[in-house]
Amino acid sequence: MSDTTPDSLIPYDAIVQEALRAVVGRVLREIEETGSELPGNHHFYITFKTHAPGVSIPRSLIERFPDEMTIVLQNKFWDLKVEEDHFSVGLSFNQIPANLFIPYAAITQFVDPAVDFGLQFQATVADMEPTPTENPENDESERHDAQGVEKNEDGSNVVTVDFGRKK
Repeated sequence: MSDTTPDSLIPYDAIVQEALRAVVGRVLREIEETGSELPGNHHFYITFKTHAPGVSIPRSLIERFPDEMTIVLQNKFWDLKVEEDHFSVGLSFNQIPANLFIPYAAITQFVDPAVDFGLQFQATVADMEPTPTENPENDESERHDAQGVEKNEDGSNVVTVDFGRKK
């Protein structure tokens, strides 16, 4: 028996990534259908590649976050529109309103810290590694729990999918 695994001719990793990104769309669609009100203490951290194809955000945000940024959907957001391959939302950054258009393929992380749920995605933009960014400072509630994005070592429900090939 051989120690090497043959390369798959079926793109399993891409299929799984697409299915998990559809989870994000379904969650956002449910929020959109309830009038953009989040139930209970639910709130979302959504991290995405700012230069991914199809992303449209104000130039000032691209300059501030040249690779990746995280937005918070909690109390102060508006005009959430959810489509099959993207969503758009209005947020305020330092009290300046902005409209963001984000394809699901640009998303690298989705976290709901209220229930310790998170998904991490492989970057679909050609091998772009995330770089540390400053706090996006979009206007959010005082209830914001900054620990939600980073915690997953304590047994939380973060799902990381990484299909490495054995060589």
